Amino acid sequence: MKKITARFSGGSTDFYFSGRFGYLRKIADPKSAVLLTDEHVYKAHAKLFSGWNTIVLKPGEEYKVQSTVDAVVEELIRMEADRKFTLVGVGGGVVTDLAGYIAAVYMRGIRFGFVPTSILGLVDASIGGKNGIDVGPYKNMVGVIRQPSFILHDLSLLRSLPEQEWSNGFAEIIKHAAIKSAGLFTELSEADLPVFRSQPKKLSSLIEKNALIKISVVKKDEFEKGERRMLNFGHTLGHALETQYELLHGQAVAIGMTYACHISEKLTGFRQTEKVVKTLEQYGLPAYAQFDKGKVFSILKMDKKREKKDMHYILLDRIGKGSVHKIALRQLEKIIQAI
Repeated sequence: MKKITARFSGGSTDFYFSGRFGYLRKIADPKSAVLLTDEHVYKAHAKLFSGWNTIVLKPGEEYKVQSTVDAVVEELIRMEADRKFTLVGVGGGVVTDLAGYIAAVYMRGIRFGFVPTSILGLVDASIGGKNGIDVGPYKNMVGVIRQPSFILHDLSLLRSLPEQEWSNGFAEIIKHAAIKSAGLFTELSEADLPVFRSQPKKLSSLIEKNALIKISVVKKDEFEKGERRMLNFGHTLGHALETQYELLHGQAVAIGMTYACHISEKLTGFRQTEKVVKTLEQYGLPAYAQFDKGKVFSILKMDKKREKKDMHYILLDRIGKGSVHKIALRQLEKIIQAI
C-alpha cells in the first residue's frame, strides 16, 4: 500500500493507494463510525460490513436528492452519532457525494472519508471535496466543497463492478488525459478495457496517475475560480444530457467531450477530434447521439459555470492541453445547433 497526503486550504486528505478494506479499522474506529453504502455494494460485499454501523441506500442517481439526505440524518440521530463520529462513503460517485454532503451538514460538520468501489469513484468523484445533491433536472446544484480526511483504495472491490460501469469510469480517465496529459492519452489509445481489466498492476498505476492529475489541479484551485474548471471538460453538455435522457454519467460526458471537440475546432483550431472519438469508442463509450438540442440547451444554460449571459466552456487547444473559454450563451447555442 502507498500513502500520499495531499494538503488543501481547508485541510488534508490521506490517500491510500493499492490498499485493502481491512485497513479501514486503523483509520476509523468501528465504534464511532458509520458506513454509508448502497444495496448493490452491500449485497456484493456483505461480509466487509460485519461489525460496522451501516446505512444502506437505494442505488442510483435518482436517490442523490434531499429526501435521501433527510433519511440518513434521521438514521444518524437514531444511532446517536455525535461530532466525534466518522461517516465513510463506501460506493460509487452517488454514495461518496451523499456521504461528503451529509458529513458537512450533520451537526455542522463531522469527519468523513471514502472507500470508492467504482472506476468513476476512484479517479474522479471521491477526489477534490465537491459533494452535493441534485435538484430536479439540475445536477449537483446544491453542495459544499469540503475535503475528506481519507480515501482508501481497494481494487479488489472492482470485481463486482458491472461491465458498463467500467466504460462509465473510463470516460473520466480519457477526460483527464485529454486536458492534461498527451502521454496518458497515447497510453489509452494503444490499449482497451480488456487490457486494463486483465492486468491489475497496470490498472493500479493508471488509477494512481489519474488521481494525482486531479489532486494537482484541485490543490492549485480548490474552489474552482480558474484551472479547476478544466475538470469539467465534456460536463457542461454532458450533465444536461444525463438529466434529460437515460444515460450513465460517463456516457453523457463522452458525448459532451465530442461536442466540446467540435466547438474547439471552431474556436481554438483543434484538429484531433477523430482521435478523441476513436478512443472513446475503443472504451465502449458513445461519441454521438440524437437529442433535442433546444430542450438540452435550456438545462445547459443553468449550469453552475454560467456567469450572466456567458458560459465558461472547457475546450481543447490540442490533446493534453485544455483551456477555459468564456462564450456568450447566444453564440454557444448557435454552435451547438449547427453541429
